[in-house]
Amino acid sequence: MRAAPPGPIEGRGWNELACIGLSRERHSRRPLVSSGIPALDSILTDGFPDKSSVLVLGQSGIGKEALGYWFTHSGLVQGDYCLYVTHRPVNDILRDMKAFGVPTNRVPEWIASVGSATKCDLEDFTSISFNLKQAVQKNADRRVRIVTDVISPLLVLNPQPTMYQYWSKLLGDLKQSDCVILATAEEGMHSESTIASLEQQFDGVIELRLQVEGISITPLLRVKKMLGLAPLHGFFRFSVSSRGMEVAPYVE
Repeated sequence: MRAAPPGPIEGRGWNELACIGLSRERHSRRPLVSSGIPALDSILTDGFPDKSSVLVLGQSGIGKEALGYWFTHSGLVQGDYCLYVTHRPVNDILRDMKAFGVPTNRVPEWIASVGSATKCDLEDFTSISFNLKQAVQKNADRRVRIVTDVISPLLVLNPQPTMYQYWSKLLGDLKQSDCVILATAEEGMHSESTIASLEQQFDGVIELRLQVEGISITPLLRVKKMLGLAPLHGFFRFSVSSRGMEVAPYVE
């Protein structure tokens, strides 16, 4: 059975789409942090809110990691303190970055399963939060960017109520500093209620999905919510390749 297509964005120019719901006056009062992807920054009216947490949802293999890679690279270029927290080996992440066109001449600090001074131990989630907060405290004089892919593995290993309390407390503590957190989660691994509870804890939610029509597959991006931004109910087409990540209006 063919999935019903998402509603197209009709009758609006690109400039209008990029500025929906935000006046110039409101925009000037909203401190922003670049996503590292110019077209996505335009949709978000120049980036993510400062002191915020953003969740990226998508099925395995869709390319959601690219948002974290470009967000990290953007921070490194600007001199921000960047920390990547992953259940994967560091070398795997670096190989992925290169495949997605992300320069690796600058790299973040790591909390990883293999290849980092500080280990990411999924069996001890309290150590992950301790090491995260310690790193943020040591860099209190700088803007901090954190990218992590540990949400889904931790949800598999631990009860949902425990993880709800864990992430609620951790995100709240981190946002007391000049910190933006971008976290990825695997759609299809968790129940609808689990996804809904995750979305509730984050200031922004970006969803990536595939629109399938026969043998035609179109990757789509939707900003489900973002702190300080009026709702955007339409979808955008995106592509991820060795040339980078591109986002453009979707028209059916």
